[in-house]
Formats: sequence, structure tokens, C-alpha cells
Amino acid sequence: MRKFYVAPLYFIILTIIVRIFPPDSKASVFIQDPNRSFTPPSVEIITIPGPGLMAVPEIDTDRRFISVMGVGDIMMGTNYPDNSYLPANEGRHLLVPLHDILHSATVTFGNLEGVLLDGEGTVKRCRNPDLCYAFRSPERYVYNLVEAGFDMVSLANNHTGDFGPEGRRATVRALTDVGIAFAGTLDYPATIIERNGLKFGMAAFAPNVGTVSIHDIANAQQIVRELKENSDIVIVSFHGGAEGADHQNVTCETEFYYGENRGNVCHFARSVIDAGADIVFGHGPHVTRSVDIYKDRFIAYSLGNFCTYARFNLRGENGIAPLIKVFTAPDGRFLRAEVTPIRQTGRGGPFIDPDKRAVRSLQRLLREDFPNSQLMISDDGVIERKRL
Repeated sequence: MRKFYVAPLYFIILTIIVRIFPPDSKASVFIQDPNRSFTPPSVEIITIPGPGLMAVPEIDTDRRFISVMGVGDIMMGTNYPDNSYLPANEGRHLLVPLHDILHSATVTFGNLEGVLLDGEGTVKRCRNPDLCYAFRSPERYVYNLVEAGFDMVSLANNHTGDFGPEGRRATVRALTDVGIAFAGTLDYPATIIERNGLKFGMAAFAPNVGTVSIHDIANAQQIVRELKENSDIVIVSFHGGAEGADHQNVTCETEFYYGENRGNVCHFARSVIDAGADIVFGHGPHVTRSVDIYKDRFIAYSLGNFCTYARFNLRGENGIAPLIKVFTAPDGRFLRAEVTPIRQTGRGGPFIDPDKRAVRSLQRLLREDFPNSQLMISDDGVIERKRL
């Protein structure tokens, strides 16, 4: 693994930060460098998170296992076209029911749909307004993510460019200011954070303008190889596959949605694992899709709608989703995973679903899409290898 050299000033800053935030907290130490075609860069940027930070209750100090939490789409309300689509109390209540669960992993990941922007920005133009939405949340909403325990988010999706360069810049600034790592745009294709002495690399891909292409497999593999050389665990996120309950099954063929090539998600996921990815989290279809393993590495093909307020269809399968906590060995090998089924009703906001509908969906989809998979899913949501 390559070593990073940090100037003495950064050691002084790091010492101060460590005294303020003990090593078992989720204070973010992450790397971003817009001057390279991919990260990691040569300088670690130390940032202090926002209010409400909680200690991580589950850490294996002997490093026998690592836990990574993955959730789906996050859009906490939009003031476009007007403020009626914003939640009460600035959305502070939206993620509270899941705070303990989100804080329980070594690293927590989600897909951020839309931008964090206090200005107007340049709203995108749509060929078909009936199928087009633009999401713009106030920048202060980023603290809802901090308080919930998020460490990294994907910006590789069809809403990252909703409000032009101004929206992208403001989102990057807001996330940077609170220490949440991000990846997936052409300027920021990948990132690395450090937790408990381990480096976690993350890259994100999508079929949309301004994002790192899901179609360029060779480039994706090169980014993943670079991350693997400089990280202990590599997480890859992709935004791909057709949308909606009619497209819940993984076909392992190239998928199109309203004429847009959404990629062959099986080929993509397995290709990045071939290059060194340890966990692959998919999103984009807005419904739950199956899970699988390939070369002892875990794949979730879509984590559905996690926290999507006011502008999303939350009926049926669109309103349920899994939070998946993946346990790996220190070398990235899959050990097991645990599903927390969530549900959204009304205008949105996740809560634990006592009926465990997302677990039942995963069981059904695994049988339908990957009948020969090595995995099995219990009624309690435990994902593990089939017993011989």
C-alpha cells in the first residue's frame, strides 16, 4: 500500500482533532483532490463534523470484521418549484428513527439525490417535463446527514446536475465543510476516508452527464485498481438499471429506460469486483432489487428509496427498502449481512417496517433472479451463505 506524507502542520491539527473526537467516533478524515483524474491525492484534509455527533457503538478493535452500512436514495425535500415540498423543522426529524442503526456501522453510505444549494442555480431543461424533476435542498440540511452518521455519499446520479455548476459547487462545499466524503462526478470520481486505522475507498458511477460513466468499464476498473492500491476496503456505488416496480428484476442484460441506456448492472458490478472492489451498492430503480455475491464480494443491485420526501412515488414497492449492513473480513471477503427493512408513507421519511416487507422482497427476488446464488436470506433479514 502506498504511503501518504502529510506536512507537520497537519500532524498538529490532527492531534487537536483527536483530542476533541476520540478514535471510536465518526469524525471524518477524508481525501478529495480536484486536480487529479482520480483520487487518492497526497494530502489528508481534516474537517470537524457538525453538531449531534455520536460515538460508534459497534467496533471490533481486533479487526476480525468490518461493517459497512448501505442505504438507497436520499432527498430530504426540495424548495423547487416552491417551498411546499420542504418538510417541517428543516427535516431534522426525518432520519431520527434510524439514528442508532446508521451509527452502528464502521462506515455508513448513501446516495444523495439532488443538490444542496441556498442560491437559485441554473435549473436543468427537460425534454419531457412530465418525467422531469429538479431537487434543491437548503445547504443546512447537510447537518441532518451528519447527525444520522453518514460518512460518504454518492453524487453519481441523474439529479447531481439539476441546478448546474452552481448546484454542484455548493453541494461539494456543504459536504466538505462537515466532513462527509463524496464521489461520482467528473471532478471528484473517488474518495478515501480513514476509520479505526483502516482506509475505505469509494468510487461512484452513473450513465448521466457530468458523472463518471457506468458504460466505460475500463475506466471504472482503473479507478478501482488505484483505490485498491491505497485502501483496505473499496466500496463501489452505481446508479443504473430501469426504474419502477415493473423493472424490479435484474436481467443481467443492458437495460433501457425512456430511451436512456442504463447499463448492464451485472456486468458492471462483476467487472469492478474483478478490479478490486469489495462491496458494490446499486441504486437508481427506486425499488429494491436482489443481492448476490461474486468472488466472495457482496453486491446489492438496488437499495431503493431510503429517505425521499414529497416528490417521489412511495406506493407499493416504491415505499419499502432495505438498509443493509455488510460484514466483511479485513481483506474484504463477505462474512454476512443484516437487513433492516424500512418503509415510507405519506410524504416520506423512513421508519422500521414491523412487517419486514423489504426482507420478503429480497427473498423473492433472490429466488427469481439468482436461483443458484450461494446466498440465503432468513425471515429476520440475515444474509449468509447457504449451509452445505
